[in-house]
Amino acid sequence: MTGVDLVPHLPWIIGGGLLIGAAGVWGWIHTTKLRIQHGYPLEGMWGQSLKPSTDGQTAERVRLLTQENAELRAELGSMKDRLANVERIVTDSGYHLTSEIDKLREPSLAEQKTEGHA
Repeated sequence: MTGVDLVPHLPWIIGGGLLIGAAGVWGWIHTTKLRIQHGYPLEGMWGQSLKPSTDGQTAERVRLLTQENAELRAELGSMKDRLANVERIVTDSGYHLTSEIDKLREPSLAEQKTEGHA
């Protein structure tokens, strides 16, 4: 195949190259838009961070959120422990036995009515 044989296909070759280039530019714009929407940092040509900037206020906010996250995790852990204790007490067979004994000790409402106490 010589260069003369490619001349009739030259418009298709050029059009395909332009289409591939346009798809690459569109992809770059789309990924940048998605990064901005979801809060990911944007990077420059040499890898330096462009946005969001890391100023003192942002660092303080991250520190406070990290501290709050740790406190909430600790509280969640204590709640899990308390819930496990409550589940153990409720599912314990002694608890059921005690509640049944208490029911037997209390006179029923029907017996109280017949005796005239209710």
